[in-house]
Amino acid sequence: MRPSHIAPRPDFPPPASAPPPLRLLVADDNPVVRAGLTALLSGRPDTTVVAEASDGREAYEAALRHRPDVILLDVRMPGVDGISALPHLVRLAPVMMLTYSHETETVREALRLGAGGYLVHGEFTTEQLVRAVRDVREGRPHVTPGAARALLTSLREGAPAHELSNTPEFMADSPPSTLSQLQPSVGQSFRSRFRLSTREAEIMDFIASGMSNQQIAAACFISEKTVKNHINRIFAKLQTTTRSQATAKWLGVA
Repeated sequence: MRPSHIAPRPDFPPPASAPPPLRLLVADDNPVVRAGLTALLSGRPDTTVVAEASDGREAYEAALRHRPDVILLDVRMPGVDGISALPHLVRLAPVMMLTYSHETETVREALRLGAGGYLVHGEFTTEQLVRAVRDVREGRPHVTPGAARALLTSLREGAPAHELSNTPEFMADSPPSTLSQLQPSVGQSFRSRFRLSTREAEIMDFIASGMSNQQIAAACFISEKTVKNHINRIFAKLQTTTRSQATAKWLGVA
C-alpha cells in the first residue's frame, strides 16, 4: 500500500500550455473595417488586436507604444497613407497589407518596400486571414488573387529586375498552403455567392471605398436615382439595410 505522504505519479505529462495570441495592430481609415477586423481577430484564442489606427502616422505611434507582432495596413488613408508609412513600420514589426487596392504599381511598391504579404478584401476567409497573419509573422509571405494578378501583370510588362528582386520570393519558396492563395477561385467564390451584376459589383466597390451616391453617379456616368436603385438591389442581395452592413459583408469582415 502506497504511503499517504507520497503523491501519486501522474500517468501522463501535463498538457502543454497554449502559446499566447499574436498581438495585432489594425490600421485602416474606414471605421467599419477596423471594427469588423478587431471583433473578428480579438474573438479568437490565437489572435488579438492591441491597437487601431486611422492613418500611417497613428499606426507608427501605436506600433512604438504597443510593439505588435504583426501590423495590418491599409494602402489609401488620409494624411500619411500606408505606402508612405510602410518603410517606417517594417522596422518595428512585420507588415501585411490588408486593403482594397490591387493596382499593379501599388502591389509592387508595397512588396518592394518590405511588406510581408498583400491581402485584398473579399478574397480570403477568416481562417485564411489568420493563417496569413501567422505566416507573415514567421517570414512566409501571402498574397491573394488580386495582388497575384497585379504581380503577374508586372512581370509580363517587364518590370526592372532590381525592383522584382526585392519582392518576396513567394512563387519559388512558399509552401503549398501559401501557393494556394494564388488561385483566383478564392476571391471569385467569395463574392459570387452574392450574385451581384457587374454594375452592382462596381457600385458596391465604390460604396466600400466610402464614396457618396453623388460621387458614384459621377464615376459611373449615371444619375443619382439610378445609383439608388442599384443600391436597393445590392442591399436586397446582401440581405443588409445599411451601407456599413453591406460594406462589412462585401469586405468579408461581417
